[in-house]
Amino acid sequence: MNYKTDIEIARASSPLPISEIAGALGIDTADWAPYGRYKAKLDGGLLNKRQGGPDGRLILVTAISPTPAGEGKTTTSVGLADAMARLGKRVMLALREPSLGPVFGMKGGAAGGGYAQLLPMEELNLHFTGDIHAVTTANNLLSAVIDNHLQQGNALGLDPRKITWRRCLDMNDRVLRHVVVGLGGTPCGVPREDAFDISAASEVMAVLCLAQSRRDLKERLARLIVGQARDGRFVTCGDLKTEGAMAALLDDALQPNLVQTLEHTPALVHGGPFANIAHGCNSVVATRLALKLADYVVTEAGFGADLGAEKFFDIKCRQAGLTPSICVAVASLRALKCHGGAVKGRYGEANQQALEGGVSNLLAHVENIQGRFGLPVVVALNAFPGDPDSERAWLLEYCAQKGIPAAPSDVWAKGGAGGEALARQVLANLPDRPSFRFAYPDALPLREKIETIVREIYGGDGVHFWPAAAKMLSMLEGAGYGHLPVCMAKTQYSLSDDPKKLGRPSGFTVDIKNVRLSAGAGFVVAYAGDVMTMPGLPRVPAAEGIDIDQDGVISGLF
Repeated sequence: MNYKTDIEIARASSPLPISEIAGALGIDTADWAPYGRYKAKLDGGLLNKRQGGPDGRLILVTAISPTPAGEGKTTTSVGLADAMARLGKRVMLALREPSLGPVFGMKGGAAGGGYAQLLPMEELNLHFTGDIHAVTTANNLLSAVIDNHLQQGNALGLDPRKITWRRCLDMNDRVLRHVVVGLGGTPCGVPREDAFDISAASEVMAVLCLAQSRRDLKERLARLIVGQARDGRFVTCGDLKTEGAMAALLDDALQPNLVQTLEHTPALVHGGPFANIAHGCNSVVATRLALKLADYVVTEAGFGADLGAEKFFDIKCRQAGLTPSICVAVASLRALKCHGGAVKGRYGEANQQALEGGVSNLLAHVENIQGRFGLPVVVALNAFPGDPDSERAWLLEYCAQKGIPAAPSDVWAKGGAGGEALARQVLANLPDRPSFRFAYPDALPLREKIETIVREIYGGDGVHFWPAAAKMLSMLEGAGYGHLPVCMAKTQYSLSDDPKKLGRPSGFTVDIKNVRLSAGAGFVVAYAGDVMTMPGLPRVPAAEGIDIDQDGVISGLF
């Protein structure tokens, strides 16, 4: 069967002028600025104007541990919102912005897919409103100031060997993972080792997405740690007097972006922090504003529930005072069979044994959300073409026997109509008063926070702290940072820190090799292994298939 590509579906759609989308939300013309016909920036003061009114219900879409077979979290999020709108609900989406690195690399964009996607699809995946470029520029301004400070006498006593601030670029480029700057003699600066991250991994992106006002943004930027002085003290962006200029560069980027789905459901697409060394979800400003503009807000977090949902709860909700009402856990038959040991490349074939083996991963995530965070969960079985009917029926019956609400989701092929069963399940299971709780209290020491996550969320036996990590944790506790939440950086492919351990592994310990303070974002990153913050391009990058003709028509973009 021949299926239309995402870009063909998007191009055949008829989006409404963004003025109509804003008008339907009751937003005055003075509170938004158009970016072309189908995008708009919402004024930051709009949130202040809506203070005091009721908040909508916050619905988090998360997933099982990611696999090469695909789960479809963003597609499900878009389709669920469209389905709720079809049922007469006042609903909005709050999602992340795509990074250009995956667009031109291997993963693709972040606009959903099929008949459950965001518009304008091409613009969303290519530059959008320039927010990520603003993050890149602000990040690299700080890098330039650091090297200029070294060149101009180094009054702060920065140790060039202990500068931790890195440059960034919104593109996959492996040769930039380790570089040397300042070559060429005295006029070209002080030679030192440096590195680039992809822009989504910059702490500036995390700061932008957690800041709740211009003042908060500037204060967080001032706290960014750039390295250590020769006497061991931390040197900050505030010491370099750069936070004001960076905040000015980010001012437009702080304003949420309004777009729409294929079915004209309004969506705020804003920010895109790395889902491993940061919290991996859209901006606090966008989420809070959506909750003032709609009765229901569908949002999502990166990777599986052990990483994305946990950080959404313990970092974003903690800092922003958000209370989610319910979670949707996305799974596909293909992905579950991957976790159950199905042969690579044959995930679409019928394999009941693999399905029964892999369902343990889904159960682990559901139990975590219900038991540790106190939230109800609805399982969304995301349909793929060719899924065996018998396996679909088995999984839905399995969930019913476990007392887990579940529904099929066929939004990729049918749009909102294919998500109505899921929407009804979500609405039926929304609690009157959510019993949401964090995984750990603020006062718990950092080591114990990490141990709690490993034991209670991952299902591990314990944690082994490498000497460098243990030393840094003790130093951070002594310096007054022990109250901060922990951001776990580990493989997304497994509940453990070993990507080869699929399903629901047991009997493992997690190695914490390093710890880093993200003082601006307001969390401590614990590294369970090496995390690649500058991806490389695959053997055949997606860029090779993307083109534009004389009339400006783009092709090959998914």
